[in-house]
Amino acid sequence: MKRNPIETVLGAVVLVVAAMFMVFAYSIADLKAVSGYEVKATFLKVGGLERGSDVRISGINVGTVTGQSLNPDTFQAQVIMSIKPDVKLPADTEASIISDGLLGGKYINLVPGHAAERIAAKGAITRTHDYQSLEDLVGQIIFLATNTDSPGTK
Repeated sequence: MKRNPIETVLGAVVLVVAAMFMVFAYSIADLKAVSGYEVKATFLKVGGLERGSDVRISGINVGTVTGQSLNPDTFQAQVIMSIKPDVKLPADTEASIISDGLLGGKYINLVPGHAAERIAAKGAITRTHDYQSLEDLVGQIIFLATNTDSPGTK
């Protein structure tokens, strides 16, 4: 087979541009974990939350999920997060697991309360809301629609 030198040069240029794009995307993506103080939260189900997922307040990334484990006594999921040191969470902060759109990943949404006390390092968020999957929500809607014991049906 005869090779055309123009095709070889063009292939090399495409590979160099692809490598430059990958380096640019990695540097912009901010994929490194947030370093800060550790906070724990307990959930009944985490619904696909993964290590490395974001922890957000009002849509702003303030932390990273650094670990998950199963409590052998209660069989609940324990999620460990690293929160930025300049973010001091009130003791009555609420944590919920949210989906980032239909096809997006999961993240933890924090809603800070108004308590004067702050959650210390290695502390815990006690107010949590479990992940609500789309199947759970559809099931609740069907149950409400077919419930014959409601006051308006008699």
